[in-house]
Amino acid sequence: MTWLFDLGNTRLKWARFDDGGLREHGALAHGEPGFEHALDACLAELPRAERALLASVAGEDLAARVAALAARHGVPCERVHTQSEFAGLRIAYAEPARLGVDRFLALLGAHRRGPGPWLIVGVGTALTVDLLADGEHLGGLIAPSPALMREMLASRVPALDVAGGERVDFARCTEDALAGGTVGAALGLIERSHARASECLGTTPALLIAGGGGDSLLAALRVPAEAAPDLVLEGLAVRAAVTG
Repeated sequence: MTWLFDLGNTRLKWARFDDGGLREHGALAHGEPGFEHALDACLAELPRAERALLASVAGEDLAARVAALAARHGVPCERVHTQSEFAGLRIAYAEPARLGVDRFLALLGAHRRGPGPWLIVGVGTALTVDLLADGEHLGGLIAPSPALMREMLASRVPALDVAGGERVDFARCTEDALAGGTVGAALGLIERSHARASECLGTTPALLIAGGGGDSLLAALRVPAEAAPDLVLEGLAVRAAVTG
């Protein structure tokens, strides 16, 4: 049995990998007060594991504290890093270490689902797009997520420091204009990437939407898409299965 940890810029997600499946999922926002106490209590409820795997795009100090909590419960924690090749997956980056481990694991999780082709979109602090066919990573894109777009605008233009709003095509208030503009920008990137991938491959890739912010985009997309909220954990499960 293995504990799996996906430490992002906002949340820590975890699951238990046992008998070939993911079980007992959980998530906590690590910026909230009492995060470590809450995580300690959650880990105390999990069945003991032989080891833990941790993938992190957060700060080194936070990753070390999560690993220390696992160790406190008698579970040694191993950091997972991007590899140029693993379990039939080949990364396009000439310097694999520069590809975020979350993207690497999402690609690995998608490859485990089948040969594809896959267009994998991660919606977290950043919005990432990666194309995968027959285990070959064909490259990707990075842009701000809708939430980050709003934060960036608010930091530069105080008048735009407003929350809420609904996505509409042509808004009549600032809140709706921000919601529609930022979500629309993300949708445009995804739909354009999907169209270009179809042209390049000569076939239509399946679209997977991963990450905590994916739900806000799924219903508005004009192309078929599947929610894959645990795709990084699925990739960690592949890593756990292959390395024993």
